[in-house]
Amino acid sequence: MKLKELLKELGIEKDNSEDLHITRSFSTLAAVSKGKVIKMTDPFLKYCPLFIWLEIDREKELGKIEIKTSIEKKISKFGYFTKKRRLHSKKIVVPYGASEMIMYAMKKRTMDCAVVVCDGAGTVIVPEPEIVQGIGARMNGLFYTSPIAETIDKLRNSNCQIVFPEARIDQVKGLEKAAKLGYKNIAVTISGFLGDGLSKIREIEKKYNVSATVMIVCTTGVTEEKIKEIGKYADIVWSCASEGIRETIGRRSILQVSTGIPVFVLTQKGLELVANYCSNEKALVKLDVKKQYLISGKHRGKRIKIGDFTTYLSEAKLPVRDGKEPKPLR
Repeated sequence: MKLKELLKELGIEKDNSEDLHITRSFSTLAAVSKGKVIKMTDPFLKYCPLFIWLEIDREKELGKIEIKTSIEKKISKFGYFTKKRRLHSKKIVVPYGASEMIMYAMKKRTMDCAVVVCDGAGTVIVPEPEIVQGIGARMNGLFYTSPIAETIDKLRNSNCQIVFPEARIDQVKGLEKAAKLGYKNIAVTISGFLGDGLSKIREIEKKYNVSATVMIVCTTGVTEEKIKEIGKYADIVWSCASEGIRETIGRRSILQVSTGIPVFVLTQKGLELVANYCSNEKALVKLDVKKQYLISGKHRGKRIKIGDFTTYLSEAKLPVRDGKEPKPLR
């Protein structure tokens, strides 16, 4: 799906001067303008363990009212999509989140910077771990955003590079600019649903002699063709509500982290990044890449700590499925 199709699905005619941001929460596309949700699509899931745990703390079928409330809560409390956007955080929010893992890797200086997407700024090159976490901790998929001067100024004052003044989202161009700026070890997050150019990332690595760890997020709704591309070029993949990611990517992974919404690690480079988030880094870095492993609190094995959470590492045939996975309405 492309941006034009997203706009059509939401019933929006985009004005280039308009304050407009398109995100996805749970399984609903939402358009936000002037701090309010103005358009929403119907959800196609009825249950998501992460949304329940983070947002409403009780199990029930989720509808547009709960999702709209969740988005507007983030707007009012953290300033998302507005000039009041909070951009610093040290707190782990998502137990196995991409920004959490990057934050730890940057604190340990195994990553020089991250190329991430921020509402109000688009593609951003971030050399500060607490800014990576501030941007990404509660951010769902962000598919379009328009510039917010105050957010851009705050990012620039925190040593971040804004890749496009119009707040465009293009992670490949962001990686290339980071390489030109002299960063060598770069984490880059890319939307599996809408992001393009994975093969170009590996070309940029060779051209500029850099190391890019490719982290594929927001994979709900990905096509079979995109799953093949992800499997070829990604280092770490978040499964979200994608059955195809679970089965196709899971089967060829080295490591699965968690079972409800698994994170799949496909490469040694991916293992090294996740290891920074682990109390016993060597336990992950030295895993036999010809075997498969699971990190889960539900399956006993070697006790380790991931972020703030005590869990277990064991050998397993992947993917390991869970009854608490996201469930479709039909």
